[in-house]
Amino acid sequence: MKLIKLFFIAAGLTLTANVANAQQKIGNVNTEDIFANLAEVKTAGATIDNLTKAKQGEIEKLITEYQTKLKAAQDKEKTLTEANKEAVTKELMAAQTELQGLGKKIEDGRAQAAKEISTKQGELITPIQQKVKAAISAVAKERNLSYVFDVSAQEANNLVYTDGSEDITAQVKTKLGASATATKPAAKK
Repeated sequence: MKLIKLFFIAAGLTLTANVANAQQKIGNVNTEDIFANLAEVKTAGATIDNLTKAKQGEIEKLITEYQTKLKAAQDKEKTLTEANKEAVTKELMAAQTELQGLGKKIEDGRAQAAKEISTKQGELITPIQQKVKAAISAVAKERNLSYVFDVSAQEANNLVYTDGSEDITAQVKTKLGASATATKPAAKK
């Protein structure tokens, strides 16, 4: 009888130890806060802003040229008389063709600018995102976390409840060399 009791006690202790080992630690991180404090992100943002302004300037020049030529065509149309009808009509048709070409050039310029800006964003932001992801993974491993949820506003749908999780935002920012200013804790959901 004592042997059976001893067996059940040993089995209970083993089961309890296995359950304790099976518990997984959960952490959370605010990537929005991390990105807001990285100098690299600010530099990339400035580069993208400068590119955007340059492309916008190019398109505005085309629009100004279009408006100037349109006004010239409209003014030319006002000079139309029976005597110069044939010559002015030819000039207006040429102006219309030129305006259509400029309109297409503006549309193409906008599309090309959007593509170039998007490409530049990818070139500049993707390596930063990979660096942040690697830092999050490193901190999670250091702290023996099984899962880390992003609690930033842009990723709010990734978390249902945060009570009891460990916030590793500050450690990730430290690992990345970003300023470690405190942020508001994520709201519980």
